[in-house]
Amino acid sequence: MTISPASPLEAPALEHAAAAPLLDQVERWASINSGSRNLSGLSMMADMLADAFAILPGEVRLLDPAPVDAIAPDGKRVDVAHGRNLHVSVRPDAPVQLLLTGHMDTVFGADHAFQSLRWLEPGVLNGPGVADMKGGIAIMLAALAGLERSPLAPGIGYEVVINSDEEVGSPGSAALIARAARNKIAALTYEPAALPDGTLAGARPGSGNFSLIVGGRSAHAGRNPQDGRNALVAAADLALRLARAAGPGLSINPAKIDGGGPNNVVPDHAVLRVNLRPMTPEDEDRARALIGQIVAKVSTAHDVSIHVHGGFGRPPKPMTAHAERLYELVRDCGAVLGLPIGWRATGGVCDGNNIAACGVPVVDTMGVRGGAIHSGEEYLIVESLGERARLSALVLLRLAQRGRV
Repeated sequence: MTISPASPLEAPALEHAAAAPLLDQVERWASINSGSRNLSGLSMMADMLADAFAILPGEVRLLDPAPVDAIAPDGKRVDVAHGRNLHVSVRPDAPVQLLLTGHMDTVFGADHAFQSLRWLEPGVLNGPGVADMKGGIAIMLAALAGLERSPLAPGIGYEVVINSDEEVGSPGSAALIARAARNKIAALTYEPAALPDGTLAGARPGSGNFSLIVGGRSAHAGRNPQDGRNALVAAADLALRLARAAGPGLSINPAKIDGGGPNNVVPDHAVLRVNLRPMTPEDEDRARALIGQIVAKVSTAHDVSIHVHGGFGRPPKPMTAHAERLYELVRDCGAVLGLPIGWRATGGVCDGNNIAACGVPVVDTMGVRGGAIHSGEEYLIVESLGERARLSALVLLRLAQRGRV
């Protein structure tokens, strides 16, 4: 296949994207703690991003999250607050429509020890969220600003969603992302590259988080234990049965049991927390059936009630033929710029899973090169800011010209 070099219509947009104040933005944004539960930090971050994205034509809004609840250690439902989400809409009537997404939250809470930036060596910046994904947000904005400098821009419209809860599964923003994905020919998400060399993440498993709430019956542990129904033992039995059911296409991780009390009381409640990761939609169906079967067996065996809370917030993301064409476009644009681009399956999940489930092809690792994310060693390779901004800008321009994936 012949790969066309950047045309006179494209080159100025690419250079404008690479000339954006990318590193300055990353340093300013990463200096703000925006852990998923730090609502004040997320509010500050949302305001800064709204100001930054106001350079684009169109409507910039900060939207409240959808209501979310969770199960407390005592088995009761509690409301969980999340931050506002940035939504940008540009040229919604243009013939070609795209979706770009990112997240402003990090895994580092306000009380986490990892709060500051430092240079590990020239060109390698260590800091919370520099790769995952404040660097990616800077790349996205630079690419869009470059696009707007091109005469091709009027033919392409886009929506941007930058959510505040991706690191906790996007429970308050999933519906917003699904709405934004409607009628889009393709999507780009700005998670960091899967490997420091720039390799993209391809197929991804799904992920479901469940709380299994067990209701037993309390009794004196010495006088009449036979009258009790031990919820903690039932929860342990659930965990063991689920763990044994894991296999090809489905990983299962029983992660925590809440419950119990004084040693002389048969515990009457417990909550098992478990994560399941199916590889395909069929594996997800199998996982749902498996949960129901095991819950029924344990309920009968221990004479307890079990309520299932949660679901598969991240559907599996297989590599479809439609998606592969988008990956090939990104690869070809990389070749124009002298950037070797490949992809591989990965075990992680992100908002790209949700977008793909809407039938929209998505490349979800368009962000920076770096590594050690979700740890105090997280780092950004600074030269990747400009190179990936140019890559994204070229992908956008090529989609504008092709009108399809």
